[in-house]
Amino acid sequence: MPSIKQLQVTFDCAEPERVARFWCEVLGYVVPPPPEGFATWEDFDRSLPPEEQGSWFACVDPSGVGPRLFFQRVPEGKVVKNRLHLDVRAGTGLVGEERLATLEAECERLVALGAVRVRLLLADDDNESCIVMQDIEGNEFCLD
Repeated sequence: MPSIKQLQVTFDCAEPERVARFWCEVLGYVVPPPPEGFATWEDFDRSLPPEEQGSWFACVDPSGVGPRLFFQRVPEGKVVKNRLHLDVRAGTGLVGEERLATLEAECERLVALGAVRVRLLLADDDNESCIVMQDIEGNEFCLD
């Protein structure tokens, strides 16, 4: 039987710390402590060569269950649809109007953090409702 592997999700972005802190708020994740010998992440960042400062940031599930999220600065901007799509499970187990109300409330919270609502996909014969959104750098995800 193959062993289970740990997973890290990596985001290419322009502003790693800003995007990481956004996703911390979305998912309830936290910023891990800075490396040993540094009181803060800012202290650590200042210790790097200028071209590496602000080049990456990370956040983790405080319960240790979910994957680590890693954000790395890249020179190019997002030009097409993401090839990886995250579904934020805000309405798991809910159906109908109760699900829709829960998704709308979460959408409102995330818009206040800088997310963009793209469109509502209403339930059909095969799928429950979901809301397509974009994070603060335009990466698409769904509230599901």
